Amino acid sequence: MARRALITGITGQDGSYLAEHLLDQGYEVWGLARGQANPRVSRIRKLLADVHLVRGDLLDQGSLISAVERVQPDEVYNLGAISFVPMSWEQAELTAEVTGMGVLRVLEAIRVCSGVSRGGRPSGGQIRFYQASSSEMFGQVGETPQNESTGFHPRSPYGVAKTYGHFLTQNYRESYGMFAVSGILFNHESPRRGAEFVTRKVSLGVARIKLGLAGELRLGNLEARRDWGFAGDYVRAMHLMLQADKPEDYVIGTGRMKSVRELAEAAFAAAGLDWERYVVTDQALHRPAEVDLLCADPKKARVQLGWEPTVSFDELVAMMVESDLRLLTDGGDPDQESSWP
Repeated sequence: MARRALITGITGQDGSYLAEHLLDQGYEVWGLARGQANPRVSRIRKLLADVHLVRGDLLDQGSLISAVERVQPDEVYNLGAISFVPMSWEQAELTAEVTGMGVLRVLEAIRVCSGVSRGGRPSGGQIRFYQASSSEMFGQVGETPQNESTGFHPRSPYGVAKTYGHFLTQNYRESYGMFAVSGILFNHESPRRGAEFVTRKVSLGVARIKLGLAGELRLGNLEARRDWGFAGDYVRAMHLMLQADKPEDYVIGTGRMKSVRELAEAAFAAAGLDWERYVVTDQALHRPAEVDLLCADPKKARVQLGWEPTVSFDELVAMMVESDLRLLTDGGDPDQESSWP
């Protein structure tokens, strides 16, 4: 019998790549959706023939219990969140409820449906749980690169909410004996990334300029440095974590930093353009509390899981620019659609 997985946030970038990966592995894949009328469901339109949708909401405990009871999953991947960091200052309470308390509600649904009590040790047939933690939890870092032992100092409501969910996952693992793990994922991008994120903002901006649809690209802090990888690589790591013999948390990243300036330079170069002619810095786009640099130390994942990234930074950026050039040439709406390479 095929293993069964339930994915929250299946309509997002990571959810779509994870669904594809699990289908390739022979899984029966279910996705949590607030309703089939949700416009973001169109992002997984190519998977809808193979993915089952079940109604549920990270704000509604009862709906999550019903979803887990209906699906009876072997694995649950909690990717649902308000994940755009700047938005978390504008909607801090909602971010806390969805990105933070939503983790609690999913864990509780699994605990209730598994019949696990405090101090209990469920059988080997227990539901395995993956929590999407974030490098934004490190925030104002005290050491570089960051590994599983690095302390957290989040610098946004999003980072704070993710830190709560991360520690809660550890707590349920230790209190209830649940197979619950967190993947501390560094920035991971793709042509399916939302148009509001800086990498996609850059690739779309370059595509618009190349096609004569725009004359400049406005960006914030060009010196912010991140560890950027390909989302398709990172979902493989999520799956590997739930196949391990024991539940542990892992840092996932490339171990290499690039600045926003280097991102812009690579993106314009992929289109045969000089970035300095088109990029305008805009102080209004800076964060209230900036995270200056983040860089992963993925040694544990490499040694214990055998995970390695396969797509380089330059390959990723070129992939995104080429995809957005195709999308705009075909008349697509980047605010409603993402490309599927």
